[in-house]
Amino acid sequence: MYVHEKKIGEGTYATIYKAYTTNNQPVAIKRIKKTKYSTGIDISAIREVRALKKINNKYVIKLIDVYIKYDDIHLVLEFIDTDLESIIKNKNIIFLPGDIKSWMIMLLSGVYSLHEKFLIHRDIKPNNILVSQNGIIKIADFGLTRTIGGNMTSQAITRWYRPPELLLGSKKYGPSVDMWSVGCVFAELMLRVPFFAGESDLEQLNLIFKVFGTPDEDKYPSIKDLSGYIKFNKKEPIVLEEIFTAVSKDTLSLLKKFFIFDPSQRISAYDALMDEYFSNEPKATLPQNLPFYRT
Repeated sequence: MYVHEKKIGEGTYATIYKAYTTNNQPVAIKRIKKTKYSTGIDISAIREVRALKKINNKYVIKLIDVYIKYDDIHLVLEFIDTDLESIIKNKNIIFLPGDIKSWMIMLLSGVYSLHEKFLIHRDIKPNNILVSQNGIIKIADFGLTRTIGGNMTSQAITRWYRPPELLLGSKKYGPSVDMWSVGCVFAELMLRVPFFAGESDLEQLNLIFKVFGTPDEDKYPSIKDLSGYIKFNKKEPIVLEEIFTAVSKDTLSLLKKFFIFDPSQRISAYDALMDEYFSNEPKATLPQNLPFYRT
């Protein structure tokens, strides 16, 4: 049914191959690895299939087929050329403000399509944001996706993109955790390096507090209920213009809304899309005119 061409990626839980259909259409095949402890179908594969079957959005990777071979589950996905991380890291590419605006519109539209289906992605980061040859981004890797409700692990989301409430042990959370991650991607598009690159959870918190100050218990009273919360040495926030030296006021205004400590006050994907940043000049670059780098 599918002719494998080559391995194009490997992670802890899956191997990804480029393959072709009988009609010579390229596809990506994600083989979920079985661990020596696993019995039956891997939970991350079930989560990914369930999530992708719920969503039909141009900014989310499309699931084409699912099959089992040699006891391994295989997901057949649309093939996308590269990812946002590769584009960010390529210093030969210059980003214009309209380019960043375009990527953010697409990312937020994709994230909104998940949240309106009561899904939390739980691993938004540039490496999981694929970019097609015509400039359209596709959110991928739904192995950690959960439906809103109930207790969940605080160890979700790659540390650099993980919000403070998870770093402090929260097990009850919602779509706002994704919005912190989206803010980190927004910042990374401007800085061309990860905004907070901690090597431990404690260092990650310290990096966040160094920029945004320590949380104010009066503004975020429920922080005291988190299992990992202690009284941190008070730090004052710095002026963001010192880090983001060449960005507009409306850009910084939106950026700050992703980084509100209290998750109940953090901006939603819908409200972010309605922000004046997107209607102000410069206009978003058309996707087909965005910079592209094939890995």
